[in-house]
Amino acid sequence: MELSARNQLSGSVTAITLGEVMADVTVDIGNGQTIAAAITRGSVERLGLQIGDDVVVIIKATDVMVGKRTG
Repeated sequence: MELSARNQLSGSVTAITLGEVMADVTVDIGNGQTIAAAITRGSVERLGLQIGDDVVVIIKATDVMVGKRTG
């Protein structure tokens, strides 16, 4: 897979939370670090994502969001 995005991180899916339209996918990228991505439920289904799958997280600079956990 060749992409123009340079920020690519390999990891393993550790959690998938499905909503009606969207899904949260958590990926372990090693060294105790995880990345959570919000993608469409349709994308989860189309890719056949399952816990344990090896994936590549692709980050475009224009699509990065920052959140802060409460509590």
